[in-house]
Amino acid sequence: MLLVLLALGLRLPLLWLGEAPLSLAELRGWLLGERLHAGAVLYRDLYDHTAPLAALMYGLLDLALPRSWVLYRFAALGLVVVQAIRLSVVFNRYNVHPERGYLAALTYALLASVTTDLDVLSPLLMGQTFVVFSLSALLPTSREGYDSSRLFRAGFLLGLAALCYLPLAWLLVVGLFAVISFAANSFRSFLLLLCGFAFPYAVTATFFLYTNSLSSFQQFHFAPMLTGAAMADALPRSLQLGLAILPGVVLLAALGRTFTSSLGLVFQVKFQQLMLVWLGVALVLGAALRATAPGILAIALPPAAYFALFLWQRTQRVWVAEAMFLVLVGAVAVVRYRTVLGLEQLLRLPSEARYAARPDKRYAAVRGQRVLVLGPSRGVYVENAAGSPYVDWRLAQRDFGYLNQYSAIFRLANNLASPPPYLIDEVGLLPELRYKLPTIFGRYHPTSTPRVYRLAGAGR
Repeated sequence: MLLVLLALGLRLPLLWLGEAPLSLAELRGWLLGERLHAGAVLYRDLYDHTAPLAALMYGLLDLALPRSWVLYRFAALGLVVVQAIRLSVVFNRYNVHPERGYLAALTYALLASVTTDLDVLSPLLMGQTFVVFSLSALLPTSREGYDSSRLFRAGFLLGLAALCYLPLAWLLVVGLFAVISFAANSFRSFLLLLCGFAFPYAVTATFFLYTNSLSSFQQFHFAPMLTGAAMADALPRSLQLGLAILPGVVLLAALGRTFTSSLGLVFQVKFQQLMLVWLGVALVLGAALRATAPGILAIALPPAAYFALFLWQRTQRVWVAEAMFLVLVGAVAVVRYRTVLGLEQLLRLPSEARYAARPDKRYAAVRGQRVLVLGPSRGVYVENAAGSPYVDWRLAQRDFGYLNQYSAIFRLANNLASPPPYLIDEVGLLPELRYKLPTIFGRYHPTSTPRVYRLAGAGR
């Protein structure tokens, strides 16, 4: 109950004060959910790099309550709370620390409240939930040992995490270390882990095979993530690094305390080494992604919550640990409410609200319509729906960037067989499109708003 109250207390007042506007990641989720709810097939009828399972969740949320910003925020809050509680339950069940309790869950929720990135229902946050649940399957006790079902389940959950956000597949390194540490036959055990990981991908690939979109699955799911070409919906890198200072200080202090504390059981020592590997993978992954993913801090939260136990527990001066925890709560609250308190300049941390998704005032005349935007602007989608597969302009270059090729013209003709009522041309492509696809783009006529065109015969 205290965990829920802490999480709500640090988030709800910002909602009431209007300091937590719609994020770019949530806007992308809205657009994906609408298109999938309307019957589109991901990667075939919708060009986007979002992983399949995360896109499916957006579609289900749109089915439950279309374009509900509040539903997205409470779903994200629920995932953070579930992750925190589950992690603490695993720590207690397997005796990974000499003292039991729920301070790990409190620390997890507290550090997750430093930035609004973890208030957002991002694919990474969804995938992190499966990662946290896979931890228990990677931790056999000496009484139970490893069995095939446990290893397969751990790999399966990591596969689901990757189907939410592909770079989470790197956490297989953590699974490999766990297998080496706890399994008698490491090679056979790791193969079982890989089989479990591959199973959800095999099912997903089969679905895309039967929907004639397997090649698009490879192009839009694997290639953008592996090459770093995916559009970033995250906060600016400098702001993310600034917000990571407080969790970093806590982690460094916890590591210093950890290495001066002794553990009694061999299993506890091995688990500590496992958390060190997890922390190393999280740091490498964060550096490799260059802070382009919303909620990147979530990957490091489990090891941070574990090492923080050495700050709050195993100390003879309990009052010192309690005072440190209260200071941390106060510091998180100050960072969180720096805009309300007028401390942005002092802390040199601009408000996250500056980078929110807002309606584009240039196209205020178009509201509640299906539109096709030829250009990178996404603000128009705040008050309008996507009327074509081309939600992500960078990925849309697969067709619009190769208008001199017949294959691109053919795909455009198929994808826009039912063109949306409005078209916004920010990059000046309409003249060439009218020449090469007159039956589609020749039907658009200028309106009183610059760069906005309306389909002939379309109702308002």
